[in-house]
Amino acid sequence: MGFVLEWPGHELNLGQRTHVMGIQNVTPDSFSDGGRYKETGKAVEHALQMARDGADIIDVGGESTRPYAEKISASEEIDRVIPVIEALKKELTIPISIDTCKADVAEKALKAGASMINDISALRFDPRLPSIAGAAGVPVILMHMKGRPENMQENPVYEDLFSEILEFLINAVERSVKAGIKKKLIIVDPGIGFGKTFDDNLKILKGLSRFTSIKQPILIGTSNKAFIGHILDKDPDDRDTGTMATIACGVMGGAAIVRVHNVKMAVETVKMADAIRRGRVKIY
Repeated sequence: MGFVLEWPGHELNLGQRTHVMGIQNVTPDSFSDGGRYKETGKAVEHALQMARDGADIIDVGGESTRPYAEKISASEEIDRVIPVIEALKKELTIPISIDTCKADVAEKALKAGASMINDISALRFDPRLPSIAGAAGVPVILMHMKGRPENMQENPVYEDLFSEILEFLINAVERSVKAGIKKKLIIVDPGIGFGKTFDDNLKILKGLSRFTSIKQPILIGTSNKAFIGHILDKDPDDRDTGTMATIACGVMGGAAIVRVHNVKMAVETVKMADAIRRGRVKIY
């Protein structure tokens, strides 16, 4: 589909090719790179390197959302992400996304230079966040999650996996539009790894094209996740090959954005899969 995201200062033609979002955690406890970039300087340099490697978006997050992760205060999250966003804004022309569920964090991040909101709760956890997103006129990523990070993996059971996720995302889009968010700026994410079994994750990837019925751009986040380690018997920092396989499947299934740790490898994977999917090479 010919999705084009346009908002002040940015334009992403998601219908032309799949875009790559680079993950910049500023946390001590994320499952894949926890603690590696908790210092502002290291986080900024890593994000700049991802941009040099071809990232289309940088997603900055200050709170781990891995299974059973402990919650932190908005003030602590702000202290982690705002210096990074401010520094990146001076250096980058590509969009900076704030990965948060908290209105206070999103509000300050947008003022600091972020121009997208990535919310794993699909704007459910903080009642102020939808109006902030709507007033700012920025793209919003709405993700499906069964439960919350602290309990989502305790017993994730579905009667009908696809119909339940589809219903959730359709309702999330409608709810967001009612709150003043432009429909043309909404991206949906089926939430791979969030309240899903390993088999659920594989089914979602195999049947990803079913989510195109929502008629919104699709983002997938499979990077280094546990189901890859389960299949390949690899630690989180050794799952690049498995991750790239999932990205290729995602592109073929219609993903408009892939959210990844290894941007350089993902850019090459996406280029190849896009060329196969679209039947043409000169799309970059």
